[in-house]
Amino acid sequence: MKAMDLFEAYKQDKLPKDEGYIVSSFFSEQSTYSMYEIISYSGVKAIFAGEDSITFQSNGKKVHVLVEPASYPTKSIEPYCRSSAEQIPLRFKELNILTAKNQSRVMSSKKPIDSLSSFTITKPSGINFCFVFYMRPDVFDSLQLLMEKTLNKEGLVPQSDAKKAAEIVVETVKKEMTWDKDRE
Repeated sequence: MKAMDLFEAYKQDKLPKDEGYIVSSFFSEQSTYSMYEIISYSGVKAIFAGEDSITFQSNGKKVHVLVEPASYPTKSIEPYCRSSAEQIPLRFKELNILTAKNQSRVMSSKKPIDSLSSFTITKPSGINFCFVFYMRPDVFDSLQLLMEKTLNKEGLVPQSDAKKAAEIVVETVKKEMTWDKDRE
């Protein structure tokens, strides 16, 4: 198995405990404005489920991805200063920014944010999703394919630009979000 819905994997006791990647989406209902979080985790000590969330007592590294349609009215506002529903905790200078042919922008973290003790994932609603990816030799190909398809289909980023943006995101994941087992 390459990936599974996170909450279903928890119910079936199929969450990888040693290491994995979690991808969550947050799609706007009014536009193609979209946000994603990609979390790599390692060394799970415990997992707790709440009514609508799962908390991992584990080290984690998080990358944010933001898709902004060409018509987004407040493009000049730093992402960390936007309304809570459209906010990621980063400044423009901390983001890779790709402007697509249709003038939409795909922004992704240059470096992950570390979580050294725990992190919580909220259950998605509507068309949002939350997948856990298993550590397999093709995990980065699977992550890239998911990002490319959803950037194109949900964010309406042209296919060639969605592919380029997904490559940038996954390159960051490869370089910055793997775990050195000897240091833990």
